[in-house]
Amino acid sequence: MLSDDFVRQLINVGEVDLLVAVPTFNDAKTIGPVVQAVRLGLLKSFPRERAVLVNADGGSRDGSAQLALQASMTLPLNAATQSLRTFHTVTALSNNGTQASGSLPLLLATADLLRAKACAVVSPSEHVTPSWVERLLLPIYRQNFDLVAPLYRRHKFDGLLVKILLYPMMRAIWGKKIREPSATDFGFSGRLGASLFLKQEMWQADTGEIAEQLLLSLSAVMDGYPVCEVFLGPKDRGGQTTDLVPAMRQTVGTMFRFLDTGFARWQATQGPEAVPLQGAEQEVSCEPLRINPYRMHGMFQSGVTDLQPVLSSILTQKTLADLTACAALGKDVFHFPDELWARTVYEFAAAYHKAVISRDHIIQALAPVYRGKVYEFLITNRHAAAQEIEARIEALCVAFERLKPYLLQLWNGHGGGAP
Repeated sequence: MLSDDFVRQLINVGEVDLLVAVPTFNDAKTIGPVVQAVRLGLLKSFPRERAVLVNADGGSRDGSAQLALQASMTLPLNAATQSLRTFHTVTALSNNGTQASGSLPLLLATADLLRAKACAVVSPSEHVTPSWVERLLLPIYRQNFDLVAPLYRRHKFDGLLVKILLYPMMRAIWGKKIREPSATDFGFSGRLGASLFLKQEMWQADTGEIAEQLLLSLSAVMDGYPVCEVFLGPKDRGGQTTDLVPAMRQTVGTMFRFLDTGFARWQATQGPEAVPLQGAEQEVSCEPLRINPYRMHGMFQSGVTDLQPVLSSILTQKTLADLTACAALGKDVFHFPDELWARTVYEFAAAYHKAVISRDHIIQALAPVYRGKVYEFLITNRHAAAQEIEARIEALCVAFERLKPYLLQLWNGHGGGAP
């Protein structure tokens, strides 16, 4: 996992208190300011701690790794404090120089070798500030939390896969209200990292960065590690649907696989339970945004129609009939009930568990159905304020929670149909 050159770099570093990782892949435009923000954050909040910055580069062709190293050697002239410890920077190629999967296994191994007490991963975003370092590390280093999940300021139509699917499932199945279970910025303790490092079977070659972050959240919750949330600020806007199927493979596929791993625990989990919050709550921005949701409607209709044979092997007759009726609705009268969506997702999860057809085909078949729920969310909330958005997400989560016994019924092989 670790190259000889990288191990030599780590030997020169020795043991550390804090580790901050900045994964890069062609991030030359932002990596310099991000590295300097990380260093300033460490200087300001942890001047006496031994710290290392790890740049895990996924094979950049724009000099990202070299720029990260250069930025770590200099500080802006207005840096007001000086570290009482040597600041180290190390660079490694993650995944043998390709971006086929994420860098978390390398970071877990690095943290274990350096015996780091608290670790943070910061994406090379233009929004990163020095305060992010303190917010991600302090709850772990001084307050005994093992996982720090972020909250962001997002547009109401950003992160819909999380809002519509991942967050409701996290709440309903594992009983924890973690709003960003697959975030790119997070903190974790050395003891959590060591525990996960020993579970090598979790890190598949094709896992992917987002899936690794979700695995970290799910593992921490399942094993009972203390979790908290911190508010970081704005979040870069990501694409909504361009790479939907690969994103669903990493996120939904990972969550479905984890249902097998942790069944003994999640079947008895009660909840949902809020996790402690450090700082402000999540912020939702509602400024006008030019979107065209109608393509989603067409993709939902054609997907349900064209995939009838596949869907019939995944869904119960009632759920498929309800989805087919939903797909027949026109744009102006369209409605996709929360309970139908929750029931559909749970039947997909049970089909994935039983591998009724290829698991990858199951994930692909879920994509057009998800687009139908996205379409409803977009048209329903076009003019909605932040409080209305939150109320609708809460109602969706409650539907997932209420139908959890139905998932258990399907899981235990006691038939299907509506509860």
